[in-house]
Amino acid sequence: MLQRIQTIYLLLAAGASAGLSVFLPYGLNQEGIELYAKEELFLLAMFTGSAALSLIAIFLFKNRQLQFVLGRINILLNFILLGVFVYWSLTVSGETKVSEKGIGMIIPVISIVLLVMANKAIKKDENLVKSVDRLR
Repeated sequence: MLQRIQTIYLLLAAGASAGLSVFLPYGLNQEGIELYAKEELFLLAMFTGSAALSLIAIFLFKNRQLQFVLGRINILLNFILLGVFVYWSLTVSGETKVSEKGIGMIIPVISIVLLVMANKAIKKDENLVKSVDRLR
């Protein structure tokens, strides 16, 4: 059913991954120019993949186990993306691309929180269905 709370969480996670990553800079280079994920192919692919996994999981509402697994994979993808951002921010030297952190680096954290909340709601629904099946 599309009117469940996990649908809202997954839709917000997809919006954060796809929408915010395009408009919010993830850092500044040495010249003070803002760096966006849409200019970096790897980041764009990671954010788009995260958004696609969230949207696919929304329409798998009949298969809650697969929806839960896709949520876990999406959380793992966002942790990898967060790790890339942390690595880039910790290796700041004169020759790296990112010399200052931007607000776009917290997008994976926002997505992870929303995906965890969605997985919690999916698990709650699964437990509810299992408890009803026991009564039959």
